[in-house]
Amino acid sequence: MTLDPVEFTTDLIRCPSVTPAEGGALDLLQRTLEGLGFTCHRLPFSDEGTPDVDNLYARYGTAQPNFCFAGHTDVVPTGPVEEWTFDPFKAEVRDGMVIGRGATDMKGAIAAFAAATERYIGQGEFNGSISFLITGDEEGPAINGTKKMLDWLEENDEKMDMCVVGEPSNPNELGEMIKIGRRGSMNMILTVKGTQGHVAYPHLADNAAHLLVKMLDALTGTPLDEGNDHFQASSLQITSIDIGNPTENVIPGEAEARFNIRFNDMHTSDSLATWIRETLDRAAGGTDYDLRIRVSGESFVFAPGELSDLISDAAEKVVGRRPELSTTGGTSDARFIKNHCTVAEFGLISQTMHKVDERTRIDDIIKLSEIYLAMLEAYFRR
Repeated sequence: MTLDPVEFTTDLIRCPSVTPAEGGALDLLQRTLEGLGFTCHRLPFSDEGTPDVDNLYARYGTAQPNFCFAGHTDVVPTGPVEEWTFDPFKAEVRDGMVIGRGATDMKGAIAAFAAATERYIGQGEFNGSISFLITGDEEGPAINGTKKMLDWLEENDEKMDMCVVGEPSNPNELGEMIKIGRRGSMNMILTVKGTQGHVAYPHLADNAAHLLVKMLDALTGTPLDEGNDHFQASSLQITSIDIGNPTENVIPGEAEARFNIRFNDMHTSDSLATWIRETLDRAAGGTDYDLRIRVSGESFVFAPGELSDLISDAAEKVVGRRPELSTTGGTSDARFIKNHCTVAEFGLISQTMHKVDERTRIDDIIKLSEIYLAMLEAYFRR
């Protein structure tokens, strides 16, 4: 069969796979890969308090090295459907664009994975394996997806040697950027308790809002760092301050703030947690407070080398542009894969991901497939 990456993109978009629903997307991908000769494993996982999630690991060949394409078929919700120009799951093809939820993030890349793999397999035998590590939980809690799949791979002696994640890495044009690492991310909820009272009698109360502001000022008063060769400066951002006070003449007895830190490899979540608590202790002056910390992922970077060169050479061959090596942006499942093999991210244009009328250029899907093919050709020719 001949797999058209654009047509396959539209087929995948028409599967309404909003996290955690599989929506038929993994079924479609499995049928397609089995038709190419892949051995497929469906890996559903569950965890108390989180939705059940279906996942797919597929492998062509049994020998090493194993080159892996990783990604996700789940998509974020559409938002108000009436704001879309077209049905978000119809996959409208118009004016050189494919429009629909997941076109950019990241069903277009998965279609490009598959089309490139089909063309490469059609060239004849090669020494090694190609695998697909595809989750349905990247846009959700990321508990029952890639992380547990990687545990399953280890338990079943499945080793990846190199991995490309198809996240939309390019800001404006295909071939602009490769993500060779990511900042870490941690989320904090800070709750301060005081004593409620009348605003006219402040000596009889203890204003929790005043103390909270003082504590937040201590956290934001000094930059965490100035960045380094691979990373921009770490950033602490206050995302919410909640007093919950329905009236103007009551001193609040409790105040809460939420903040996030995106941090580079000059820190770890443990070192930052220690710094946060020490800073808050000094600012609080002995007043009790509650701090909850949730770590989404640690920072990591793979220095420029074989994988970044492989992607850069392929991009330059196809689009005539050598990508910048970057660690900008949010988190991705590469934060889990990094513990198992060298990983980098390269996919479509990021401008419309998660937006109304998410779209990708038809020509970009075709060229991305050609870049992935060039990567396979170069990797197994080594």
